[in-house]
This record gives sequence, C-alpha cells and structure tokens, in this order.
Amino acid sequence: MSRGRFAPSPTGTLHIGNLRTALAAWLFARSAGGEFLLRFEDLDTATARREHEDGQRRDLERLGLDWDGEPVRQSERMERYEDALTDLSTAGLTYRCWCSRREIREAVSAPHLPPGHYPGTCRDLTATQIAEREASGKPPAVRLRTEQPSVTIVDRLHGEHTEVVDDVVLRRGDGTPAYNLVVVVDDDAQGVEEVVRADDLLSSTPRHAHLADMLGIPRPTWAHVPLVLAADGDRLAKRHGAVTLDDRLAIGDTRVVWSPCSPAPSGSKSLTTRRHQPICWTVSQPIRSRSLRGPSPPKRQTLPGDLTHRSPHPADASLRGVGVRRDPLLP
Repeated sequence: MSRGRFAPSPTGTLHIGNLRTALAAWLFARSAGGEFLLRFEDLDTATARREHEDGQRRDLERLGLDWDGEPVRQSERMERYEDALTDLSTAGLTYRCWCSRREIREAVSAPHLPPGHYPGTCRDLTATQIAEREASGKPPAVRLRTEQPSVTIVDRLHGEHTEVVDDVVLRRGDGTPAYNLVVVVDDDAQGVEEVVRADDLLSSTPRHAHLADMLGIPRPTWAHVPLVLAADGDRLAKRHGAVTLDDRLAIGDTRVVWSPCSPAPSGSKSLTTRRHQPICWTVSQPIRSRSLRGPSPPKRQTLPGDLTHRSPHPADASLRGVGVRRDPLLP
C-alpha cells in the first residue's frame, strides 16, 4: 500500500496541466490500494486565498478524484517547520545568509557548482563580517550547510538522477519557511510514501532527498511526470486561452469525454473510488519524454508509465490520458 498526495498552491485556478498531474498522483496511489491526501501549500500570504482552495477542491471533485481525511494547510503547521529548523541548527547544519538574489546572480560561482547555485558567500563569515551584516538591519535568510557535493535519487519514471546540491534556503529573510524545507517536513509528517508531481521539480529532488537524510527521516519514492506545455513550448497560462476546466467546458470541449467503465477495455485495471465511481485505466510501455506539448497538431505521445483514465463523470478536463496518447489541451 502506498500513500500519495497532491499539494497545490491556492493562488489561482488549477489549469488542465495541474489537473492531469493530480490525476496521475491519484491513480498512482489508488492503483496500489493506498491513501491519497490533499495539502494546500499556502505560505505565500500575498496570493493564497481560501476561495482558491474551494475552487481547486471543486475541480478535483468534478473530475471524480477523492482524498482521505481533511486537507491540511501549511500555514497551520509552522511549528513543525521551526522544530525541524531548530534540529538542523542545533546540529551545526545551518548558517545565516544576507545575500540578495542579485548578489547571488552576480557572484562568481565555485567551479563545481552549476549556474544559479549559491556560491557560499556567507557560509564561513568571520565574527567581524557577521557583526557588519547584523548592523545593516537586513534580516538574514537561513541556509543549509551542505557537505555532500552531489546526491542521486531514483525516480520511478526517469531512473537514477544526480544533481549537485548547494546550500539551499530553509527560511527566507521575511521569516517564511522555504519550500525546500516544508515539502520534506510535510511529506514525512503525513507519511507520504510516493511523491508524484511534475518533472519541473525533478532537478530539486536530490536537494529534498539530502535534506531528508540530514533530518534523519526516510526518503519517499518519486515519480516525476512530464509537464504539459502550450503549443509555443511555454508553461500553460491565461494567455494561451482556454486552460482551466471551466474554460474547456465553456467552449464545449467534447473531444475527451469521460466514458463508462463497463465494459472495461482490454488490458485495463479498475477500482472504485470512495464515492463509488468505477475507474478504469491501462498502463502502456514507458518511453522517455521530457514534456508533452499542446496539441497542434496532435501527436501520439505516451508518458512514462502511461495511464489512460476513464470515468463515468460528465466533466472531463481534457485529461484523456494522464500521460496521453493524444493530449488535447488547446483549441
């Protein structure tokens, strides 16, 4: 049995790429007879809204996706993050950093670090240098003191993946816990065993694995599914037209209609959700694919571990397949 999760940020309406990732995560968990959790990553107080949470829950429910227990919010779990940060600091595994993003961009990185990685400017400051920075009044961020140059993880779809691990931010200068910390703490606290998410986070995953190791908590397994991109190769956005579930339904998108599960297609598996909705899917041979693009023209592409999802639900979100033989995303 495997426990999975979907963890959106309630900063707006989910687009069909987000919904396809949610479907993938749900199927991975349910097909293993496991639980599926919903968590709202709402630490961005400037944009996170309860009405966005409500809308995201509604869209998931319209697709027939269910979850176990009540959804949790990161904003209600701050004590857990502070405890983890205290543990790391007590072990001498953190340091304060006053660098701005501009200073990091302009700094000359160490030769072993890829572009954009933190060069360690504040890592070994003298007492005098620390006093000077404290006197500036600028609140520091807190970074992880990393001793391991690279970390390898094993992804269910991508296989082994290795990245150089730098001194990631654990708490921002404004006091907000950073994503790198909270996602590791939350997945452990909720007992998440397999993380299914979009592959734009694959490069960050060795950092998360390393941080889990330093906190002494077990690593989950990972499956990073390809991003859905618009026809121009960019991430889906409002400027690409009808990209949300409501958008697609409003223009009468009937190309991908949720079909009854009976009779089940040859070679398919099935399960019943907590709302007693029969779901069928088939698993095809995996191929390597970085991302799926919006359909113009449609291509026969399959995601690694392709899952074709069928449901009696009337409201489809252009999700003919989790990782699709045909991905009809945009007009």
